[in-house]
Amino acid sequence: MERIVAVGLLTRREVKLLGPAFDRIWPVEEAPHFNELLRAIDDADRRLKHESGRPS
Repeated sequence: MERIVAVGLLTRREVKLLGPAFDRIWPVEEAPHFNELLRAIDDADRRLKHESGRPS
């Protein structure tokens, strides 16, 4: 089984609207490595674009 992984910024209202659609939700202030995670995602995206020859 393939797991889908997503990182997103949602307001409290959006979380309430989505209901139990998520396994885990962490408020940003409780995720001390959130900035590093976003940086790693951006770096991986840039590498993928570079390797595939797509413009940034």
